[in-house]
Amino acid sequence: MYTHVLAADVAGMEARLIRIEVDIRDGLPVFEMVGFLASAVKEARNRVRIAVNNLGMRFPAKRITINFSPANIKKEGTSFDLSIAVALLACFGELPEERVRDTVFIGELGLDGQVHRVNGVLAMILRAREEGIRRFVVPEDTAFEGAVLDDVEVFGVSTLSDTVAWLRGETEISPVRCSFDDLRKQMVPSEDFSEIVGQEEGKLAAEISVSGHHNLLMIGPPGSGKSMLAKRIPTIMPSLTKEECLEITRIYSICGMLTKERPLITERPFRAPHHTCTQTALTGGGQRPRPGEITLASKGILFLDELPEYAKATIEVLRQPMEDGRITISRLQRTEEYPCDCIFMAAMNPCRCGFFPDRSRCRCTIGEIHRYLDKLSEPLLDRMDIGVELAIPQFGLYGKHGETSEDIRERVSKTVAIQRRRYATESYSFNGELPARDMEKYCPLGREETDYLEEFFEAENCSMRRLSRVIRVARTIADREESEDITVEHLALAISLRSINKKYWGGDR
Repeated sequence: MYTHVLAADVAGMEARLIRIEVDIRDGLPVFEMVGFLASAVKEARNRVRIAVNNLGMRFPAKRITINFSPANIKKEGTSFDLSIAVALLACFGELPEERVRDTVFIGELGLDGQVHRVNGVLAMILRAREEGIRRFVVPEDTAFEGAVLDDVEVFGVSTLSDTVAWLRGETEISPVRCSFDDLRKQMVPSEDFSEIVGQEEGKLAAEISVSGHHNLLMIGPPGSGKSMLAKRIPTIMPSLTKEECLEITRIYSICGMLTKERPLITERPFRAPHHTCTQTALTGGGQRPRPGEITLASKGILFLDELPEYAKATIEVLRQPMEDGRITISRLQRTEEYPCDCIFMAAMNPCRCGFFPDRSRCRCTIGEIHRYLDKLSEPLLDRMDIGVELAIPQFGLYGKHGETSEDIRERVSKTVAIQRRRYATESYSFNGELPARDMEKYCPLGREETDYLEEFFEAENCSMRRLSRVIRVARTIADREESEDITVEHLALAISLRSINKKYWGGDR
């Protein structure tokens, strides 16, 4: 007898559809599984055998062979247990084959027949949906992960016996449903930009940063509001589309970071790892590679507070992901590519005590100040599109409120819409992602603007990378003002938003 059932697993950031084939024939009693299997998959043989026996069914004294197709890719994880059990029972004649066809079964089995959750259920559902599969049976604890998809049916089961009874038609299980709009309404921001006193230049820098997808560095003494400003930046970013929500949620699903109370990521991620985090925690990897903080921040913000306190090797490893928008983790057995489509933001004090250049309060020597600032290399600073200095607000501003996040978000959304229309035929959507090959096409400069930029280039002796980033920021400033052309005023503002480089890392510091 022969039958087959569909299953799925996750390798790195990609889900794969796997075909479980079962053949039972006369011969010496053998239970064999083939198809390039990892240890966790091989061990499923014992889990499935005991779970089926505890269901009151016995394995026939025949030769049982299970093949995992395609056989040339390594199968990992415990997501195959439920599909193996269903395929065996269908081949035994215990289940009608027409009920198990065109259905993906996902879940780990306990010895008592309990169906336990596995990571990456949403990623598996999205991958199978691309292949035209519309019906899924998954652990009850993870059924909510695919519930927001309108064109699929996701059935949650808690035990193998429940699954068997449903497939036999003895009981009824309804597909899990959840409204995307209802989930979005549940999320109410608890912080607002109106709570920030003063810091108009910092607010402007933050608005330009999120409008054009530009990296931002803030420097200032303790208590100037750097962290407070950063935490409120997600509230001025445009709302996520449904496709973006699913893309972010897929990453969190693979990492096992979804809960029944939070089945869908509907707000921009804001990841702020402590300065003791390692390179692997920040960028991803490990013996069994998994995404790091920079990937978990996709479509949102990666914020590093007290930037010089991080190990220098840790922050320097961000240079390539900041440039490419992705990171490749290479191991002997495999290579994984993770997305890191986020805005990189950082905050720092100007010295270890935090009060330089106020020498009346700063306790650091010149050598200590230089060593502290030199923890940031020039190549890393070149990748920061905007750098702004924040001072401690004056007491006279106490109790006053500025623009709300909603007011700023409206302007940001308009600026983003302009960019999306401009780059509708391109593979990117923001000025901050504009490649060098398209600079002349989308950022044409007049004679006056070119002369102004040349004067800046020669006076500052800056790199071409820094010059390109100034032009990209100026393009965003022009879009913010709904201007078709980049003017000298736009370039001047973009340059002023990088003035901290000369003040703190220039030759006259």
